[in-house]
Amino acid sequence: MSKYICNAFSLQMLKSFPAKVMIEEIAAPTAEELSAMESAVGHPDTAAVIGVECKRVNVSLNAGDEVVVAQLQGGRLPEGSTTLPEGFSFKWLKVTIG
Repeated sequence: MSKYICNAFSLQMLKSFPAKVMIEEIAAPTAEELSAMESAVGHPDTAAVIGVECKRVNVSLNAGDEVVVAQLQGGRLPEGSTTLPEGFSFKWLKVTIG
C-alpha cells in the first residue's frame, strides 16, 4: 500500500478500471504523518506552506493506496508564500482506492 500527499486528485491517477474511489474529509495530518507519505505536491508554494518537498511526479494508484489531498481554499497562493495568508485554508481529504 502506498500513501501520497498531493494538492489535487485526478482520475488519471488510477492505474486500472473499474476502481472504487472513497473520499472523506479528515483533520490536518501531523508532521509525523506527513513524513510517512510520499510527496506529489507539484506546486512549490503549496508544498512550502504544507511543509513537504515539492515533487512533480506521476502518481499511479492501485487498490489499497491512499492519497491525502490538501485542497486549497480561498484562491491562489501569492508567489513565494511560506504560510497561509489570511482568508486561506486547506480542506484535507483522504482518497482511498478500493
